[in-house]
Amino acid sequence: MASIHINGITLGIEQRGEQGQPPLVLLHGFTGSAASWGAYLDTFAAHGMRVIALDMLGHGQSDAPQQAQRYSIEHCCADILAVVQALGIAPHEAVLLGYSMGGRIALYTALSGYFRALILESASAGIEQAQEREQRRQNDERLAERIEREGVPAFVAYWEQLPLFASQQALANEVRNTVHVQRLHNRAIGLANSLRGVGTGTQPALYDQLPTFQLPVLLLAGELDQKFVATAQRMAQLLPQAELHIIEGSGHTIHLEQPAQFERHVLDFCKSTT
Repeated sequence: MASIHINGITLGIEQRGEQGQPPLVLLHGFTGSAASWGAYLDTFAAHGMRVIALDMLGHGQSDAPQQAQRYSIEHCCADILAVVQALGIAPHEAVLLGYSMGGRIALYTALSGYFRALILESASAGIEQAQEREQRRQNDERLAERIEREGVPAFVAYWEQLPLFASQQALANEVRNTVHVQRLHNRAIGLANSLRGVGTGTQPALYDQLPTFQLPVLLLAGELDQKFVATAQRMAQLLPQAELHIIEGSGHTIHLEQPAQFERHVLDFCKSTT
């Protein structure tokens, strides 16, 4: 694990592959880290890509500032662009892939026009209704306060029992334990402020911008994750260059639950957009 200092903060970073190979930038979900991608880092590199996985602010080895505003989606976008530029990646060269929270950030960041293609796994374009968005923001604030009050181990125990992750009960014990241990490596202030700064309740709704989004986009949703299936289907209708795959036998975390299908779709898409 290495780190990179940009915009006054330090972010953890994992890299595989060689400079000059097509870059693939990976953004993990809430409570995750660059380590969440596991063997995919080496697998994608073995297929000829330069793989760059970031610890998002407040996660993994990255800094966890006290100011919640520093975690905003606008700051996340600026940080990601600063990282790829510092690594010598030119505009329209890299594919950006984001899962869940990382997908929301990836979509917002891709609107900058810096990337050549976008992959969204179990992601949304935000909450359209202002009242619903405010309710979600309040819920996220209560959850952030719970993390600060009870600590990371208690929160992770609660988080892993959410219905969103019920399908992960079918995973091998070794896989579930690896994910559990990785989540425990986060800090309370980082997770709490990530919810406050870049939770769904604070993210701007981006649906109105999708019809003018001119990049190729791969949308992946697990068939057991009906809320995000509906979201992905709507996004696919709005995006001019969308490719949608509903993954059989998977819930929210496709890259864990159906790794062979996830790998195939990502590799095929990256090759088709080179």
